[in-house]
Amino acid sequence: MKYKKLSIKTIVAIGIGSAVFMILGRFGSIPTGIPNTNIETDYAFLALMALLYGPMAGMLIGFIGHALKDTVFYGSPWLSWVIASAVVGLIIGTSHNKLRITEGVFEKKQIILFNIIQVIANIIAWFGIAPTLDVLIYAEPINKVYLQGAIGGVSNMITVGILGTILASNYAKTRTKRGSLDKEN
Repeated sequence: MKYKKLSIKTIVAIGIGSAVFMILGRFGSIPTGIPNTNIETDYAFLALMALLYGPMAGMLIGFIGHALKDTVFYGSPWLSWVIASAVVGLIIGTSHNKLRITEGVFEKKQIILFNIIQVIANIIAWFGIAPTLDVLIYAEPINKVYLQGAIGGVSNMITVGILGTILASNYAKTRTKRGSLDKEN
């Protein structure tokens, strides 16, 4: 099996992205009233980074950023949710070649595809992986963790749907569209 090496640019993006994810997770979140469950702006940023740098970077930013956030602010990482964050970054990152926001295109068709992918990623991560691992790893009560997962998942879908779309759209607007330059005679 052949492994693709990460570029220096991608490695730097993973480091910076993880730090920004951690900071946004701490200072850019709004409590929901459900214990340990917040409306998080860091997932919109994670989505943008995954679109720019691909699935490996998205996965590592989600994993490292969430692990750092939990460790710095709560004392230790909550592995089930750290893994779920990594899965969100991984799945959204798989669309980076198809959406190509770096080529200056993020219009209605791409916005719809992006939001379908991010909803699927959040459903898998927060309705399935995080609560199931909470039960398996930490022996948490089933009703509690599936409620937390559902609230977290829905809020992440909305946050990524709104803020993530705005971030990706604004980023695409800063790029020159392919074929937009005409050759002068």
